[in-house]
Amino acid sequence: MKILVLGGTWFLGRAVAQAALDRGWSVTAFNRGRSGVAPEGTREVRGDRTMHEDLHRLAHQGPWDAVIDTSASELAPLDVLAGAKALEPVTGRYVYISTVNAYRGWPNEPLTEASELLDAPPDADASYGRLPANWDGPDWYYGRQKAAAERAALAAFGASRVAVLRPGVILGPGEYVGRLPWWLRRVAKGGSILAPGDPAKSIQPVDVRDVAEFALDQAAAAEGGAFNVTAPLGRESMGGFLTACLDATGSAGRLVWAPDDLLIEQGVVQWTELPLWRTHAGAWAVDSASAHAAGLRCRPLAETVAATWEWLQSGGVPVEHPRWAEHGIAMQKEEEILSKVRADTQPSMARGAEPPSRFAEDASVNASMRSPRSAAS
Repeated sequence: MKILVLGGTWFLGRAVAQAALDRGWSVTAFNRGRSGVAPEGTREVRGDRTMHEDLHRLAHQGPWDAVIDTSASELAPLDVLAGAKALEPVTGRYVYISTVNAYRGWPNEPLTEASELLDAPPDADASYGRLPANWDGPDWYYGRQKAAAERAALAAFGASRVAVLRPGVILGPGEYVGRLPWWLRRVAKGGSILAPGDPAKSIQPVDVRDVAEFALDQAAAAEGGAFNVTAPLGRESMGGFLTACLDATGSAGRLVWAPDDLLIEQGVVQWTELPLWRTHAGAWAVDSASAHAAGLRCRPLAETVAATWEWLQSGGVPVEHPRWAEHGIAMQKEEEILSKVRADTQPSMARGAEPPSRFAEDASVNASMRSPRSAAS
């Protein structure tokens, strides 16, 4: 099997290239050479996807059985369209890595592959969907760009030769966004750790290595299709996730669970200040049954957490990216909220009229979250 990876040097692209090499496939990686290096054994071709002459030169390096597009997150749909058209004559299939953001209903509604996509044409430029500065509604810019890029791949290759993968949150070794690394480093510091919402709340992050393997499976598949790519609904929880962080780091820290309404009242920015915390009904309600039926296998989240901590401890350094700085709550703000949680629980404890709140700093709750059964639910 001969594949072309658009990207191939960091996080998902590198994981795809490495997994393909591990299968004994021939791998070509096309990138600008500015962000890391492709795995040893990869044939690298340098170039810019926005330059016609570079795409023309790349096409002459083919043919390939499939192209896996992992580097279009900041590329205008019209550039995805141009690249797909240039590669279509020398490539059998196109696997496009999209996102659940492409759905109009995310993160407010539960999603399936039949959910409505955002409107955007396949030849949209980078300005399409930008909102005015005074806009106070949902920001669909990124989702529209990704939905348009999906249509670009389909326009060039046709539905039977395109697989569209729509992951939610991708975690694992090499992560550049900073969600899991922030939690690991915060937990490793110990002390009282502000934990968001309900520990039993279901979450659906997926391991980068599992996304890579599924992308390769789709590159070799006989038919096209669109797939949500997440962990199964209900298997993982926020409590299990943070307990896995405690276990991986060996931390003696204590999780202090604060209810959603308190965090909102205190102005905690969802999704970033306490990464992965979001109260919207559809944020972690993505049906990925089709992908699992097609062969997606998601390892337990605890394995992803442990592997990421091992990567960080071994000197792993992510590719520099501005999104890293968005994540994490300031220590002073965290302590102020922790103080409010303690204050809210002390009166009832002193009166003896009610049991301690399940959101309080409770050793029995933390201990129960450490059980293998609880961490995998």
